[in-house]
Amino acid sequence: MRLVMTEPVEKMERPYARRWWALLVLCLSLLIIVMANTALTVAAPDMTKDLGLSSADLQWVIDGYTVPYAALMLLLGAIGDKYSRRGALVLGLLVFGGGAVFGYLADSAATVIAARAVMGVGAALIMPATLSLLAATFPRAERAKAIVLWTATAGLAIAAGPVVAGALLRDHGWSSTFLINVPIALVALVAAFVLVPPSKAGHHDRIDYVGGLLSVIWTGSLVYMIIQGPHFGWSGKAIAAAVIAGVGLIAFVLWELRHPRPILDVRRFAHRRFAGSNLAVALFFLAVFGAFYFLTQHLQFVLGYDALQTGVRMLPLAGAVFVGSGLTGWLTPRVGMKWTVSAGMVLGTVALALLTQVDTGSTYGDFVAPLIILGLAIGLALSPCTDAIMGAFPESELGVGGAVNDTSLELGGSLGIAILGSLLATSYGNHLTDATAGSKLPPSALETAQDSVGAGYAVAQGIADKAHQAAAQAAHASSPQQAAALKQQATELAAGARQMADAVGSSFSSAVAHTSLVGAVVLGVGTVLVAFLLPRRATTEEVKEAEKELAETTTG
Repeated sequence: MRLVMTEPVEKMERPYARRWWALLVLCLSLLIIVMANTALTVAAPDMTKDLGLSSADLQWVIDGYTVPYAALMLLLGAIGDKYSRRGALVLGLLVFGGGAVFGYLADSAATVIAARAVMGVGAALIMPATLSLLAATFPRAERAKAIVLWTATAGLAIAAGPVVAGALLRDHGWSSTFLINVPIALVALVAAFVLVPPSKAGHHDRIDYVGGLLSVIWTGSLVYMIIQGPHFGWSGKAIAAAVIAGVGLIAFVLWELRHPRPILDVRRFAHRRFAGSNLAVALFFLAVFGAFYFLTQHLQFVLGYDALQTGVRMLPLAGAVFVGSGLTGWLTPRVGMKWTVSAGMVLGTVALALLTQVDTGSTYGDFVAPLIILGLAIGLALSPCTDAIMGAFPESELGVGGAVNDTSLELGGSLGIAILGSLLATSYGNHLTDATAGSKLPPSALETAQDSVGAGYAVAQGIADKAHQAAAQAAHASSPQQAAALKQQATELAAGARQMADAVGSSFSSAVAHTSLVGAVVLGVGTVLVAFLLPRRATTEEVKEAEKELAETTTG
C-alpha cells in the first residue's frame, strides 16, 4: 500500500478501491466545520462573562465565521476544480486548524472574531472540496449512498459539538472548545494524503475571476446585511450592504449570462429540479439553525441544564438524522425524490408546529418528539437534494457544484439565525415588558433584562444577591428597628427576584412558541413551493437530455 496516494482518480480504470475510507476522511473534515458552530453555542455564556462581550460582540463572534465562509465558497470551489481538489482540502484543514489555535490563544473580542474569520476561510476551502472529491471518487451508482453518509455526518456534528464542548467546559475554560477541531483536522490532514486520491478537472479553461469576485461581493454583502439588519437595526451599514448585495447580484447574473465560461452558469436555476433542491436546502437550514439557536438557550437558561447536559439532550436529533438518512436510501429509488423531499419538509414543519406548545410548564420531555421528528426530516430531505445539485454539474465543475449546495445551506442557516433570532428577541422583550408591568423594576434593569434571556436571569440574580446582602446586614443591625426594616427589605427583594426569574422564563417560553409558529409557516409555505418545483420523476428522455447537456458542457 502506498504511503501517499498519488494516482489521480480521473486516470483510474476502475472505481477507487479505498473510496469508503476516503469518504471517512471527507466526513471528518465536514464534522469539524459544523462542530465549530454548534460547540460555540454552549461556550458562548462563559466566553461572554470572561471577555465582557456585548450582545453585538457575541453576535459577531458567531457570525465572523459565516461571512467569509459563505462569500468565498464559489470562487474557492472553482479554484479547487482547476488546480487540485485534494490540495484545497489540505490547505483548508491547515487554515482551519491554524484559526482554531489562534482562537484558543485569543484574549479579547477582536481576536476571537479574527480567529473565527480565519476558520471561516478554511471552511470555505474544505466544504466544496469534500463534496467535489466525493462526487469524483464514487461512481454514479454509489454516489447517492455516499452523500447519505455525508449528510448524516452533519446531523451527528450538530449534537456532537455541544456534547464535547460541554464535557470540556466542566474542567476547562471556553478557549478549550476551539481545540476540539485541531486533533480531528490533523488526523484528516494526514489521512487525506494516504486515502484520498488527487483530483482536478480533466480540462478547465481560465477561471472566471471577475464572476468569482462579483460572487464574493454580493454573497458577502448579503450575509452581512442578514446579520446586521435584524440584530443591530437597519442603519446605514445594513442599508449599504443591501444595496451592494442587490447591485452585485444583478452584475453577477448579467456577467455570467454573457461570459463564455462562467464560474456558475446561472441558467441552471431555470431547471425545476435544480432550483427546487437549492430552495429546499436553504429553507431546511433556515428552520434547523433557527430552531437550534433557541432550543439550546431554552435548555440552558430556562430548564437550567449545563453545557454537557444540553449537548446530551440534543442527541436524539443526531440519531434521528441517521435513521432518516437510511430511509432516504430506501425510499428515493422507489417513490422518487419529489415525495421523499416533500415528506421530509412536512415533518420539519410538524416539528416546528409542536414547539408552538412550549410554555412555562414545559420540561425536556416536551422537546424530545420535536427533536426526533426534525432529525428524521433532515435525513429524509437533504441527501436527495444534495445528490440532485451535484448531479447537475459536469466533472469539470464538481467543486462549483459543492459550493452552490453549501452556499444554499449557509445562506439558509444565516437567515434562520438572523430572522428567527431577531423575532425571538423582539417577542421575548415584548412579553417581558408585559410580565413586569406594575413592578418596581428600574427602567435600566428592565432594558438590560430585555437584551437576552441570559441577561434577564442575570438581573434576577442581581436582585437576589441584594436580598442576601440585606439579610446579612439585618443579622448585624445596631437596633431591632433597623433589623426589622432590613429583613422586610430582604423579603421584598427575594420575592422580586423570584418574580423576575419567573417573568424571564415565561417570556422566553412564549417567545419560543411564537417564533416556532413563524418558522412552521415559513417552512410550510416553502414545502408547497418545493413540491411544485420538483418534477415527479425524471423520464428517460429527461435523463438522456441531462446527460447530453453535461457532455456538451464538458466538451464544448
